[in-house]
Amino acid sequence: MSLPDFEVLNHCVARIFHIEDVTTGEPGKWLVRYRGQFFVEDTADAYDQLADLVRPYGLTPLFRKEGETQVIYLTQMPPIPSSGARLYVHILLFLLTVFSMLLMGVDVPPEAMPADGSFPLTLLLKNIFTGWPFALSMMGILLAHEMGHYLACRYYGVPATLPFFIPAPFISPLGTLGAFIAMRGVPKNKRILFDVGVAGPIAGLVVAIPVLFLGLSLSPLGPIEQLPGGSSGFLEGNSLFYLFAKYIVFGKLLPEPVSFNGMSPVLYWVRYFLSGQPIPFNGLDVQLDSVALAGWAGLLVTALNLVPVGTLDGGHVAYGLFGEKARKIFPMAMGVLIALMFLPALLTFSFGSFNFSWLLWVFILLWLGNVRTQPLDDITPLDPSRRALGFFMLIVFVLLFTPIPMVAY
Repeated sequence: MSLPDFEVLNHCVARIFHIEDVTTGEPGKWLVRYRGQFFVEDTADAYDQLADLVRPYGLTPLFRKEGETQVIYLTQMPPIPSSGARLYVHILLFLLTVFSMLLMGVDVPPEAMPADGSFPLTLLLKNIFTGWPFALSMMGILLAHEMGHYLACRYYGVPATLPFFIPAPFISPLGTLGAFIAMRGVPKNKRILFDVGVAGPIAGLVVAIPVLFLGLSLSPLGPIEQLPGGSSGFLEGNSLFYLFAKYIVFGKLLPEPVSFNGMSPVLYWVRYFLSGQPIPFNGLDVQLDSVALAGWAGLLVTALNLVPVGTLDGGHVAYGLFGEKARKIFPMAMGVLIALMFLPALLTFSFGSFNFSWLLWVFILLWLGNVRTQPLDDITPLDPSRRALGFFMLIVFVLLFTPIPMVAY
């Protein structure tokens, strides 16, 4: 496709932009750069106008800022992205993840347990369909989350893959390491990037919150007992929202200790919330039904996705709200996670209480947290309703964040 002369391009740009200077391009990066200021208020509409004008020449505009100067780049239109993996790959991973969740949700009757305390795989397979409440609940939350992203991409015409589910039998107590979609194209502006990012957590919570309350209503209260024979157990961590949900269902802050050992209840709960220590043996707690476990895990997964850095869902929210200033959140997030690894030991004066549950997430943030998806139009800001929703989602993140995700004993 032949390119027009620069006078034609200048005329197209001048319809929406006061041109202060023009620079011809860097090979392989951009064809021409215009610096100046927009003289239209609606830069989102201006982008659409210019994109329509230069599309017949195989060009795509980029809106950027250099300090206080507004910049338009005209670049070669990117190739049409591939659709990604074949459909059977998505179906196979989905079915393997369902099978993995069924395995991890198995409820073996006590009378069927071998006398020697072993737990053979054949016993799991024989009772595998008893795991359907957990598998249905957990898969429903993950599927809703990822389809929220996928449908938002489809609505805005952003090429994206179907969800990839990650089976992890016996590696993860949930039977999965989560799911993801991959955007194959670049969102047009921050508003679209924001909507795609926020759609997943909202859709996931629409399912996770009812699942949690249903599961808690099915769960009895009972004492936290040390397991016989050196067996190990775990207590799920608390977020502010999870504490609140248990209080609504049971009328108590749980786990309820036998005593506060001379501490004020406020100080006890602050220490326990941030350290998970000491484990309140013989105290009262929820004996989690598998549906409640799925609901709790759904809240945890949503909180992790809402960490406001990089290409995570929360990173898209933060970038929409704060632009380039959102980069400053990354070192703070890393500092908080590292501090949470050492905080239990400092609060309990026990060097055996280090919390390494965040170590893997530190490495994940090093991989995903310091990069971002930059839209084609990086100038158009969020409108007031999206800004309000963005700040609300940051509050949701604080309410869902679990300082100590899991305490083993």
